[in-house]
Amino acid sequence: MSPSPSSTGATAAVPALTTRFAVVGNPENRRTTLFAAAVRTAGHAEPRVLAWHEVLRGHFAFRPGEFVRIDSPGENADVDRLLRDADDPARVEGTALWYRRFTAALREVTGAARRAGAVPSADAEDVAVMFDKRLCHARLAAAGVPVPPALTGPVGGWEELRRRLADAGVSRAFVKPAHGSSASGVMALTVAGPGRVRATTSVETAPDGRLFNSLRVRQYTSEREVAALVDALAPDGLHVERWLPKAAQAGRAADLRVVVVAGRATHAVVRTSRHPMTNLHLGGARGDLDAAREAIGRAGGSLGDALETAERAAACFPGTLCVGVDVLPGTRWRRFTVGEVNAFGDLLPGLTGLPGGGAEGLDTYAAQVAAVAARRWPLPAQGTAS
Repeated sequence: MSPSPSSTGATAAVPALTTRFAVVGNPENRRTTLFAAAVRTAGHAEPRVLAWHEVLRGHFAFRPGEFVRIDSPGENADVDRLLRDADDPARVEGTALWYRRFTAALREVTGAARRAGAVPSADAEDVAVMFDKRLCHARLAAAGVPVPPALTGPVGGWEELRRRLADAGVSRAFVKPAHGSSASGVMALTVAGPGRVRATTSVETAPDGRLFNSLRVRQYTSEREVAALVDALAPDGLHVERWLPKAAQAGRAADLRVVVVAGRATHAVVRTSRHPMTNLHLGGARGDLDAAREAIGRAGGSLGDALETAERAAACFPGTLCVGVDVLPGTRWRRFTVGEVNAFGDLLPGLTGLPGGGAEGLDTYAAQVAAVAARRWPLPAQGTAS
């Protein structure tokens, strides 16, 4: 599939939307089914579903005035094989190939949608940046959004990583596959001295050296094992950033996932974990947002500070209707930095909108349907968050 020119989303002229919806996604996936349910509940016709495994083979077409939701291609073995030739969807390696094929497909799909007079939910170049953690970090930093300090340039392997961390005076870092998602391949790394290392990760190493995702977080304390992990992941690209101490709630590390729809923070959830990674599928749990609000207030701030930080991050991607922003509260809930911006970060079943956020009583999918139906998206030409 060859790339097609992609306009810049919010700055491009767009046709008038009707209330017809389509979804490019995996039909069996709950992301697609939840969005379809939100469309029906709002009184619109059932959305057309264009399956990723067909789209990647070039079988798709769009209709004038249609809103086209671009959804995650994840959690489908056939789609995964098409994107990275993986023999097992749980494999960690192969993300660079996945990225090249996925972004090429996105450019083709969004370009075709615009040529047909339809409006895609995401700009291909926005998503390409969000799915390269190095590019995303650089874009946020250039816009003045607070982010953790990070290494710049490629990291060739363990020996280089260890040397560069020492040169930077960093003993604790997050090592992330540049094109990964859902904490796949992420390591929370501590280097205390010669031979003294610890990597906390969900990666499981098979006897033949292949790497697999696991739902169990584990620790590697042998430098040989940690080096093997880093060396296996480095060819796909690594993003390495300082591990900032996080706030805690009930003795567990805590952060915030903030969903921003049409430039406005509409939903927020506290994620807590016994591990450095707070992802809910890795044993994390939803925390208490009211308790977080109170803790931020005691520190002299407000929850609005965290929401405003998320909106500033989302404003760096003005051609994309909805993003999920990982906001990292510092110890004692005093400062906020942005860890990641997720193109498909809206899967928070049952979570309704924040008071005063414009999506009260709506889940993340219903909020997006409402924004489109009310013509609050695409954003105005300046692409700034409201």
